[in-house]
Amino acid sequence: MAIKKQSKKSSYTAQDITVLEGLEPVRKRPGMYVGSTDEKGLHHILTEIIDNSVDEAIPGFAKNIWITIDKQDQATVMDDGRGIPIDKHKSGLSALEVTMTKLHAGGKFGSEAYQASSGLHGVGSSAVNALSSWMRVIVKRDKKIVYQDYKRGKATTKVKKIKSPADLKKLLIVKHFPLPKSPSFTISSFLPDKQVFKKTQDWNLTKIKNLIRERAFLIGGLTFHLYDERIDEECHFYFDGGIKSLVKHLNKSKKTFHPIIHFSKKVDLPDSEVGTIGVEIALQYNDSFNENVQSFANVINTADGGTHLTGFRMALNRVVKDYGIKNNLLKDLKAGKKNNGLTSDDLREGLTAVVYIKMHSNEIQFESQTKTKLNNPEAQSAVFSVVKQGLTTYFEENPAEARKVLGKVLLAAKARMAARAAKDAVVRKGALEGSTLPGKLADCQSSDPTQSELFIVEGDSAGGSAKQGRDRKFQAILPLGGKVLNTERARLDKIIAFQELKDLIIALGMGVGETLNKEKLRYHRIIIMCDADVDGEHIATLLLTFFYRHLKPIVDGGYLYIALPPLYKIKYNKEETYAYSEEEKDQYLKSIKSRNYTLQRYKGLGEMNPIQLWNTTMDPENRILKKVEVEDAQKADEVFTMLMGEEVPPRRKFIQTHAKMATLDI
Repeated sequence: MAIKKQSKKSSYTAQDITVLEGLEPVRKRPGMYVGSTDEKGLHHILTEIIDNSVDEAIPGFAKNIWITIDKQDQATVMDDGRGIPIDKHKSGLSALEVTMTKLHAGGKFGSEAYQASSGLHGVGSSAVNALSSWMRVIVKRDKKIVYQDYKRGKATTKVKKIKSPADLKKLLIVKHFPLPKSPSFTISSFLPDKQVFKKTQDWNLTKIKNLIRERAFLIGGLTFHLYDERIDEECHFYFDGGIKSLVKHLNKSKKTFHPIIHFSKKVDLPDSEVGTIGVEIALQYNDSFNENVQSFANVINTADGGTHLTGFRMALNRVVKDYGIKNNLLKDLKAGKKNNGLTSDDLREGLTAVVYIKMHSNEIQFESQTKTKLNNPEAQSAVFSVVKQGLTTYFEENPAEARKVLGKVLLAAKARMAARAAKDAVVRKGALEGSTLPGKLADCQSSDPTQSELFIVEGDSAGGSAKQGRDRKFQAILPLGGKVLNTERARLDKIIAFQELKDLIIALGMGVGETLNKEKLRYHRIIIMCDADVDGEHIATLLLTFFYRHLKPIVDGGYLYIALPPLYKIKYNKEETYAYSEEEKDQYLKSIKSRNYTLQRYKGLGEMNPIQLWNTTMDPENRILKKVEVEDAQKADEVFTMLMGEEVPPRRKFIQTHAKMATLDI
């Protein structure tokens, strides 16, 4: 076949430069503006519209925000704020059309309209418009009500005046939208474009509730009203206490040591373009071994932290250490010697905190449009100064509470030292160095983690079948004998002393605690394979607790799975069929319309021979795996605390409530 030679172009002129007009850049590169085009990006565009309404509430212009999802997956957001300006812009267009169809256009560039908004660069509304197959915005302002329709970012109508309530009702796409009695409002309705969001256009109600709940906590006095017409569900969110209410919510299933510590202050930065930064902090220690610190910048959840969180941690470390030294409370730690004294990990154990800053939207800097990490260096110094002054004053005025905080931190430090000593003793023997893999481990031939998978199998009998039935090239088997340790309230020394978990840590190869290095993980698919009975589910829960609390990078990286072995084997006409649920069994038996069959209920993996175990549970072509993912970290934390903690009454209530549920989304 002849290959056609491409001619080389010698010139490179202005005619070679392509300028994308209007909102074309957003449609060409949607990931640059909303992060991705999967479920995360889908919900990000709803967040952008909701946050425009939240921006009206921050300075007190809006008191209510309504969100509705209808049966056609169209989303509608309304607020009783000032309304988008509708007068003529200097470009000759209506300000509404400019806001909705031009990038970097909006009221967040000036110094007065939005002092602390969550939007960035005026991109939000127009980006949502560009990525929607259809959008409509209705505005009441200056005693007039107008609307405009759009298609994939381009206006399909002029800005039209709505003359009567009947006309307004016709334009509303939702059934029960209570129009506010306020003199102004904004209503935005849109349908995500299937050409952009190809994987899914299905709104996740849990995700929407989470983002609304967060904002309701942050802005005391703001009420959210959520309606899902797909399932006819309605819920409302209102919290008067602000971030103190959020800390109380985060600690609701835990035993706390002291009242919530809360302070806020505005920091003037005369030598900076930022001007003023509002800092608000709430913190409280509990009896858990885990940290739960959330940070926000202008109501945006900065999940990856940033400069404001760094400032908080630095100040917390400084104040606690200074107070401990001043009051001679650190004498037992032999401060100054290697591995002794307080560490940042000691201060994090059992800490629940919310770090919340407000600053001018024109000066706020995030790493990207998705706003997961704050970059402003001024935020670090502002938060540091406020926390240092506020916490120092609190400790001086409340010495009893200060000693409770120090007591919790010192307990963590002593436990860390004991755990390190125990771990070092094990390391000196070479157990965690990876020099010798556990004798029970049947490793795979592949040394490529991306191609390798580890089955953690309940029982030696099932482990033997799995070893015989596996594909040795890429499948490793580690049998576990009996129930493993409940690690919800276990420190590292106890974990390493527990043989089954020590074998698992060595097999995984990534270490644990201070030595944890996810780059050394030997398998990128770790599969929990337990019996389909109560004991098997208990063991699976214990393993999930261990991974979530002590090897969380495995969960976060998407490497953890649960195998679903069949519940039944059905023989009919000399053929064997496997059913993985009661419903699947009933459907199959109904389909064959015969009583001439034999039914075997598997009580455990050990009842299957190696070939059956391979065919049903281990063969990548046939098996069913459930990937362990955490959508709501706070709910996951609550569930593990509830199921595996010391408090019995909450656990009994939880089990009674969820006993009949097949799954629990976290």
